[in-house]
Amino acid sequence: MSLDRADVEKIAHLARLAIDGQDVDRYARELSKILDLVEQMNAVPTEGVTPMAHPLHMAQRLRADRVTEEDRRAKHQAIAPLTEDGLYLVPKVIE
Repeated sequence: MSLDRADVEKIAHLARLAIDGQDVDRYARELSKILDLVEQMNAVPTEGVTPMAHPLHMAQRLRADRVTEEDRRAKHQAIAPLTEDGLYLVPKVIE
């Protein structure tokens, strides 16, 4: 698939990107190469291929789930400007 100058300008407008006029042709070539690669990947027959999350069949080593720090919630809330029912109260910033 080949993109032209108008396509790139329209994509930039929809994405709210400011693109310098002299760079539009370069972007068109680079985006066309990306789309060509996607077309090549879509052409590969993948029927019967099992999807995998990782190319190696390994299990992730996990650490033991145990408490390593003391609970400091009461200490932090005691020095907070405003709290209520265990929550920090902050000024409203969005109307």
